[in-house]
Amino acid sequence: MWGAEMGVNEFGLAIGNEAVFTRVKIKKDNAGLTGMDLLRLALERSKNPKEAIACIAQLLEAFGQDACGGYKNNDFFYHNSFIIADSTSAYILETAGKSWALKIIPTIGSISNGLQIGTDYDEIHLAEEKLNFPFHYLPKPKPFSFQGYFSDFLYTTAGKAKKRQNCSFGMMESQNGRFNVEKAMAILKTHDKDEEVFEPKNATTASLCMHATGYTNPSTTTGSMVAEIRNNIPSTVWLTGTSMPCLSVFIPFFLGTTTLKNFPQPGASPDNSLWWKAEIVHRWVCDDYQNRKKTISQDLFLLQADFLKKESELMKDRASLKTLETFSSECLQKVNYFYSRLIQKEGIRFSPA
Repeated sequence: MWGAEMGVNEFGLAIGNEAVFTRVKIKKDNAGLTGMDLLRLALERSKNPKEAIACIAQLLEAFGQDACGGYKNNDFFYHNSFIIADSTSAYILETAGKSWALKIIPTIGSISNGLQIGTDYDEIHLAEEKLNFPFHYLPKPKPFSFQGYFSDFLYTTAGKAKKRQNCSFGMMESQNGRFNVEKAMAILKTHDKDEEVFEPKNATTASLCMHATGYTNPSTTTGSMVAEIRNNIPSTVWLTGTSMPCLSVFIPFFLGTTTLKNFPQPGASPDNSLWWKAEIVHRWVCDDYQNRKKTISQDLFLLQADFLKKESELMKDRASLKTLETFSSECLQKVNYFYSRLIQKEGIRFSPA
Protein backbone atom coordinates (compact mmCIF):
# COMPACT_ATOMS: atom_id res chain seq x y z
CA MET A 1 0.00 0.00 0.00
CA TRP A 2 1.44 3.35 -1.02
CA GLY A 3 -0.77 5.41 1.25
CA ALA A 4 -1.56 5.35 4.97
CA GLU A 5 -4.65 5.13 7.17
CA MET A 6 -3.25 7.65 9.65
CA GLY A 7 -0.41 10.10 9.78
CA VAL A 8 1.04 13.44 10.82
CA ASN A 9 3.22 15.84 8.84
CA GLU A 10 5.89 18.38 9.79
CA PHE A 11 3.30 21.18 10.07
CA GLY A 12 1.34 19.40 12.81
CA LEU A 13 -1.44 18.33 10.47
CA ALA A 14 -2.94 14.96 11.47
CA ILE A 15 -5.35 12.86 9.41
CA GLY A 16 -7.09 9.56 10.12
CA ASN A 17 -9.10 7.51 7.64
CA GLU A 18 -11.99 5.02 7.83
CA ALA A 19 -13.70 2.95 5.16
CA VAL A 20 -17.39 3.79 4.66
CA PHE A 21 -19.94 1.92 2.60
CA THR A 22 -22.28 3.85 0.36
CA ARG A 23 -24.93 3.34 -2.32
CA VAL A 24 -22.74 4.96 -4.98
CA LYS A 25 -21.96 2.51 -7.79
CA ILE A 26 -18.29 1.49 -8.02
CA LYS A 27 -17.16 0.16 -11.42
CA LYS A 28 -14.26 -1.77 -9.83
CA ASP A 29 -11.91 -0.87 -12.68
CA ASN A 30 -9.19 0.24 -10.25
CA ALA A 31 -9.02 3.58 -12.02
CA GLY A 32 -9.11 5.83 -8.97
CA LEU A 33 -7.46 6.48 -5.59
CA THR A 34 -7.83 4.69 -2.27
CA GLY A 35 -8.61 6.60 0.90
CA MET A 36 -5.05 5.87 2.00
CA ASP A 37 -3.70 7.50 -1.18
CA LEU A 38 -5.84 10.56 -0.51
CA LEU A 39 -4.63 10.79 3.08
CA ARG A 40 -0.95 10.55 2.19
CA LEU A 41 -1.24 13.04 -0.67
CA ALA A 42 -3.04 15.52 1.59
CA LEU A 43 -0.29 15.22 4.23
CA GLU A 44 2.41 15.71 1.59
CA ARG A 45 0.75 18.74 -0.01
CA SER A 46 -0.97 20.57 2.88
CA LYS A 47 0.00 22.69 5.87
CA ASN A 48 -3.36 22.86 7.67
CA PRO A 49 -6.82 21.23 7.67
CA LYS A 50 -8.38 23.63 5.15
CA GLU A 51 -5.61 22.95 2.64
CA ALA A 52 -5.98 19.20 3.24
CA ILE A 53 -9.75 19.35 2.66
CA ALA A 54 -9.25 21.28 -0.58
CA CYS A 55 -6.56 18.81 -1.68
CA ILE A 56 -8.77 15.76 -1.09
CA ALA A 57 -11.73 17.45 -2.80
CA GLN A 58 -9.62 18.24 -5.87
CA LEU A 59 -8.24 14.70 -6.05
CA LEU A 60 -11.73 13.23 -5.71
CA GLU A 61 -12.97 15.37 -8.58
CA ALA A 62 -10.01 14.44 -10.78
CA PHE A 63 -9.65 10.72 -10.03
CA GLY A 64 -12.52 9.41 -7.91
CA GLN A 65 -12.34 6.43 -5.53
CA ASP A 66 -12.62 3.43 -7.84
CA ALA A 67 -9.73 1.59 -6.18
CA CYS A 68 -9.44 -1.71 -4.34
CA GLY A 69 -8.65 -1.33 -0.64
CA GLY A 70 -8.05 -5.02 0.03
CA TYR A 71 -4.69 -6.67 0.65
CA LYS A 72 -5.55 -10.17 -0.51
CA ASN A 73 -9.22 -9.51 -1.22
CA ASN A 74 -9.24 -8.07 -4.74
CA ASP A 75 -12.98 -7.35 -4.55
CA PHE A 76 -12.89 -5.04 -1.50
CA PHE A 77 -13.98 -1.59 -2.69
CA TYR A 78 -15.33 1.21 -0.51
CA HIS A 79 -15.43 4.97 0.00
CA ASN A 80 -13.84 6.95 2.81
CA SER A 81 -14.26 9.31 5.71
CA PHE A 82 -11.50 11.40 7.26
CA ILE A 83 -10.86 13.17 10.54
CA ILE A 84 -8.52 16.11 9.85
CA ALA A 85 -6.98 18.24 12.60
CA ASP A 86 -4.14 20.45 13.73
CA SER A 87 -3.57 22.32 17.01
CA THR A 88 -6.25 24.92 16.25
CA SER A 89 -9.08 23.24 14.29
CA ALA A 90 -10.59 19.88 13.38
CA TYR A 91 -13.03 18.56 10.77
CA ILE A 92 -14.83 15.41 9.68
CA LEU A 93 -14.89 14.90 5.92
CA GLU A 94 -17.14 12.14 4.56
CA THR A 95 -17.24 11.01 0.94
CA ALA A 96 -19.44 9.00 -1.39
CA GLY A 97 -17.85 8.67 -4.81
CA LYS A 98 -16.92 12.22 -5.78
CA SER A 99 -19.50 13.75 -3.45
CA TRP A 100 -18.53 14.90 0.02
CA ALA A 101 -19.80 16.58 3.19
CA LEU A 102 -17.77 18.52 5.74
CA LYS A 103 -18.47 19.13 9.41
CA ILE A 104 -16.51 21.30 11.84
CA ILE A 105 -15.57 19.61 15.13
CA PRO A 106 -16.10 22.21 17.90
CA THR A 107 -14.50 20.25 20.77
CA ILE A 108 -14.41 16.45 20.30
CA GLY A 109 -15.24 14.14 17.42
CA SER A 110 -14.77 10.59 16.19
CA ILE A 111 -15.40 8.55 13.06
CA SER A 112 -16.05 4.89 12.36
CA ASN A 113 -17.01 2.75 9.35
CA GLY A 114 -20.25 4.58 8.64
CA LEU A 115 -21.47 7.95 7.40
CA GLN A 116 -22.66 10.17 10.27
CA ILE A 117 -23.13 13.61 8.69
CA GLY A 118 -26.83 14.07 8.03
CA THR A 119 -28.28 17.55 7.50
CA ASP A 120 -25.78 19.09 9.93
CA TYR A 121 -22.96 19.65 7.43
CA ASP A 122 -21.05 22.95 7.25
CA GLU A 123 -20.20 22.46 3.59
CA ILE A 124 -21.31 19.99 0.95
CA HIS A 125 -20.49 19.07 -2.64
CA LEU A 126 -22.79 16.79 -4.63
CA ALA A 127 -21.53 15.24 -7.85
CA GLU A 128 -23.73 13.35 -10.28
CA GLU A 129 -23.36 9.98 -8.60
CA LYS A 130 -24.90 6.83 -10.07
CA LEU A 131 -26.39 4.74 -7.28
CA ASN A 132 -26.49 0.95 -7.15
CA PHE A 133 -29.68 -0.90 -7.97
CA PRO A 134 -32.31 -0.69 -6.50
CA PHE A 135 -31.34 2.75 -5.17
CA HIS A 136 -30.80 4.39 -8.57
CA TYR A 137 -34.29 5.93 -8.42
CA LEU A 138 -33.89 7.27 -4.86
CA PRO A 139 -35.12 10.90 -4.70
CA LYS A 140 -32.95 13.46 -2.94
CA PRO A 141 -34.51 14.29 0.45
CA LYS A 142 -35.38 17.85 1.49
CA PRO A 143 -33.53 18.99 3.51
CA PHE A 144 -30.72 16.91 2.09
CA SER A 145 -29.15 14.36 4.42
CA PHE A 146 -25.73 13.12 3.28
CA GLN A 147 -25.99 10.05 5.49
CA GLY A 148 -29.63 9.40 4.65
CA TYR A 149 -29.09 9.53 0.90
CA PHE A 150 -25.72 7.79 0.52
CA SER A 151 -25.29 5.34 3.41
CA ASP A 152 -25.44 1.62 2.61
CA PHE A 153 -27.61 0.08 5.32
CA LEU A 154 -26.40 -3.54 5.11
CA TYR A 155 -22.61 -3.06 5.35
CA THR A 156 -22.83 -0.17 7.78
CA THR A 157 -25.12 -2.12 10.11
CA ALA A 158 -23.11 -5.36 9.86
CA GLY A 159 -19.96 -3.43 10.70
CA LYS A 160 -21.58 -2.01 13.86
CA ALA A 161 -20.18 1.40 12.91
CA LYS A 162 -22.64 3.37 15.00
CA LYS A 163 -21.91 1.37 18.15
CA ARG A 164 -18.14 1.90 17.76
CA GLN A 165 -18.50 5.59 17.03
CA ASN A 166 -20.86 6.07 19.98
CA CYS A 167 -18.34 4.25 22.19
CA SER A 168 -15.32 6.35 21.21
CA PHE A 169 -17.26 9.63 21.26
CA GLY A 170 -18.99 8.78 24.54
CA MET A 171 -15.72 7.90 26.28
CA MET A 172 -14.21 11.23 25.21
CA GLU A 173 -17.32 13.16 26.18
CA SER A 174 -17.37 11.57 29.65
CA GLN A 175 -13.99 13.14 30.44
CA ASN A 176 -15.59 16.61 30.79
CA GLY A 177 -12.55 18.43 29.41
CA ARG A 178 -10.00 16.20 31.15
CA PHE A 179 -9.23 14.19 28.04
CA ASN A 180 -5.53 13.45 27.57
CA VAL A 181 -3.09 11.14 25.79
CA GLU A 182 -3.32 8.35 28.34
CA LYS A 183 -7.12 8.31 28.08
CA ALA A 184 -6.91 8.31 24.28
CA MET A 185 -4.73 5.20 24.50
CA ALA A 186 -7.27 3.56 26.82
CA ILE A 187 -10.07 4.20 24.32
CA LEU A 188 -8.11 2.50 21.54
CA LYS A 189 -7.67 -0.56 23.78
CA THR A 190 -11.42 -0.90 24.38
CA HIS A 191 -13.54 -3.92 23.43
CA ASP A 192 -17.32 -4.19 23.29
CA LYS A 193 -17.59 -6.39 26.40
CA ASP A 194 -16.52 -6.27 30.05
CA GLU A 195 -12.73 -6.44 29.97
CA GLU A 196 -12.76 -8.94 32.86
CA VAL A 197 -14.55 -11.55 30.74
CA PHE A 198 -13.60 -10.54 27.19
CA GLU A 199 -12.31 -13.32 24.94
CA PRO A 200 -10.87 -12.60 21.46
CA LYS A 201 -12.62 -15.67 19.99
CA ASN A 202 -15.95 -13.98 20.80
CA ALA A 203 -14.96 -10.53 19.48
CA THR A 204 -17.30 -8.69 17.14
CA THR A 205 -17.01 -5.71 14.81
CA ALA A 206 -18.31 -3.55 17.69
CA SER A 207 -14.85 -3.50 19.32
CA LEU A 208 -12.56 -0.51 18.93
CA CYS A 209 -9.62 -2.90 19.46
CA MET A 210 -10.44 -5.45 16.77
CA HIS A 211 -9.68 -9.18 16.93
CA ALA A 212 -10.36 -11.27 13.83
CA THR A 213 -12.70 -14.21 14.35
CA GLY A 214 -13.80 -15.29 10.89
CA TYR A 215 -15.94 -14.36 7.90
CA THR A 216 -18.19 -11.81 9.64
CA ASN A 217 -15.28 -10.28 11.57
CA PRO A 218 -12.15 -10.85 9.45
CA SER A 219 -9.94 -7.99 10.64
CA THR A 220 -7.54 -7.30 13.49
CA THR A 221 -6.38 -3.79 14.41
CA THR A 222 -3.00 -3.60 12.67
CA GLY A 223 -1.56 -0.57 14.44
CA SER A 224 -2.65 2.45 16.49
CA MET A 225 -1.67 6.11 16.82
CA VAL A 226 -2.26 8.95 19.26
CA ALA A 227 -0.95 12.32 18.07
CA GLU A 228 -0.43 15.18 20.53
CA ILE A 229 -0.03 18.28 18.37
CA ARG A 230 1.73 21.28 19.88
CA ASN A 231 2.50 24.77 18.62
CA ASN A 232 5.93 25.88 19.79
CA ILE A 233 7.52 22.63 20.93
CA PRO A 234 7.74 19.27 19.13
CA SER A 235 4.57 17.24 18.74
CA THR A 236 4.60 13.68 20.06
CA VAL A 237 3.32 10.90 17.82
CA TRP A 238 2.57 7.81 19.90
CA LEU A 239 2.59 4.65 17.76
CA THR A 240 2.22 1.01 18.74
CA GLY A 241 3.80 -0.34 15.57
CA THR A 242 2.05 -3.57 16.57
CA SER A 243 -1.41 -5.12 16.29
CA MET A 244 -4.04 -5.45 19.05
CA PRO A 245 -3.67 -2.21 21.05
CA CYS A 246 -5.09 -3.96 24.15
CA LEU A 247 -1.78 -5.85 24.31
CA SER A 248 0.49 -3.10 22.98
CA VAL A 249 2.66 -0.25 24.21
CA PHE A 250 2.45 3.20 22.58
CA ILE A 251 5.97 4.37 21.71
CA PRO A 252 6.79 8.11 21.40
CA PHE A 253 8.19 9.40 18.09
CA PHE A 254 9.14 12.92 17.01
CA LEU A 255 9.24 14.46 13.55
CA GLY A 256 12.72 15.47 12.47
CA THR A 257 14.37 12.47 14.16
CA THR A 258 15.88 9.34 12.59
CA THR A 259 14.69 6.77 15.14
CA LEU A 260 13.20 4.47 12.49
CA LYS A 261 15.83 4.98 9.80
CA ASN A 262 17.44 1.54 10.09
CA PHE A 263 14.75 -0.21 12.07
CA PRO A 264 13.59 -3.51 10.45
CA GLN A 265 10.23 -3.18 8.73
CA PRO A 266 7.79 -6.14 8.69
CA GLY A 267 7.29 -8.28 5.61
CA ALA A 268 4.27 -10.33 4.60
CA SER A 269 5.54 -13.41 6.47
CA PRO A 270 6.93 -13.82 10.02
CA ASP A 271 10.36 -12.23 10.41
CA ASN A 272 12.52 -10.53 13.04
CA SER A 273 10.66 -7.20 12.94
CA LEU A 274 8.96 -5.72 15.99
CA TRP A 275 5.54 -6.15 14.39
CA TRP A 276 5.97 -9.88 13.88
CA LYS A 277 7.54 -10.45 17.31
CA ALA A 278 4.55 -8.75 18.88
CA GLU A 279 2.14 -10.63 16.62
CA ILE A 280 3.56 -13.97 17.71
CA VAL A 281 3.19 -12.96 21.38
CA HIS A 282 -0.27 -11.46 20.90
CA ARG A 283 -1.62 -14.59 19.21
CA TRP A 284 -0.11 -16.69 22.00
CA VAL A 285 -1.86 -14.51 24.59
CA CYS A 286 -5.17 -14.78 22.71
CA ASP A 287 -5.10 -18.58 23.03
CA ASP A 288 -5.64 -18.12 26.80
CA TYR A 289 -6.41 -14.41 26.90
CA GLN A 290 -7.47 -13.66 30.48
CA ASN A 291 -4.72 -15.75 32.11
CA ARG A 292 -1.86 -14.90 29.78
CA LYS A 293 -2.73 -11.21 29.64
CA LYS A 294 -2.29 -11.10 33.42
CA THR A 295 1.27 -12.43 33.07
CA ILE A 296 2.32 -9.52 30.87
CA SER A 297 -0.05 -6.69 31.85
CA GLN A 298 2.08 -5.38 34.72
CA ASP A 299 5.19 -5.16 32.53
CA LEU A 300 3.18 -3.44 29.79
CA PHE A 301 1.71 -0.98 32.29
CA LEU A 302 5.10 -0.11 33.76
CA LEU A 303 6.63 0.44 30.31
CA GLN A 304 3.79 2.72 29.25
CA ALA A 305 3.78 4.66 32.51
CA ASP A 306 7.54 5.17 32.26
CA PHE A 307 7.30 6.45 28.67
CA LEU A 308 4.47 8.86 29.53
CA LYS A 309 6.27 10.22 32.62
CA LYS A 310 9.60 10.78 30.87
CA GLU A 311 7.98 12.31 27.78
CA SER A 312 6.10 14.78 29.99
CA GLU A 313 9.32 15.74 31.79
CA LEU A 314 11.18 16.26 28.51
CA MET A 315 8.41 18.51 27.19
CA LYS A 316 8.48 20.61 30.35
CA ASP A 317 12.26 20.95 30.06
CA ARG A 318 12.03 21.93 26.37
CA ALA A 319 14.41 19.09 25.49
CA SER A 320 16.39 19.31 22.28
CA LEU A 321 15.41 17.24 19.24
CA LYS A 322 18.56 15.16 19.73
CA THR A 323 17.54 14.34 23.30
CA LEU A 324 14.05 13.43 22.12
CA GLU A 325 15.54 11.18 19.43
CA THR A 326 17.63 9.33 22.02
CA PHE A 327 14.59 8.94 24.27
CA SER A 328 12.45 7.64 21.41
CA SER A 329 15.12 5.13 20.37
CA GLU A 330 15.43 3.86 23.94
CA CYS A 331 11.65 3.38 24.19
CA LEU A 332 11.59 1.49 20.90
CA GLN A 333 14.40 -0.81 21.97
CA LYS A 334 12.76 -1.48 25.35
CA VAL A 335 9.54 -2.63 23.64
CA ASN A 336 11.48 -4.70 21.13
CA TYR A 337 13.42 -6.35 23.98
CA PHE A 338 10.22 -7.01 25.92
CA TYR A 339 8.79 -9.12 23.09
CA SER A 340 12.09 -10.85 22.30
CA ARG A 341 12.57 -11.82 25.95
CA LEU A 342 8.99 -13.10 26.31
CA ILE A 343 9.26 -15.25 23.18
CA GLN A 344 12.42 -16.82 24.54
CA LYS A 345 11.14 -17.20 28.11
CA GLU A 346 7.84 -18.85 27.14
CA GLY A 347 9.22 -20.77 24.17
CA ILE A 348 6.55 -19.25 21.95
CA ARG A 349 6.34 -20.48 18.38
CA PHE A 350 4.41 -18.90 15.52
CA SER A 351 1.25 -20.65 14.40
CA PRO A 352 -0.80 -19.09 11.57
CA ALA A 353 -4.27 -17.95 12.60
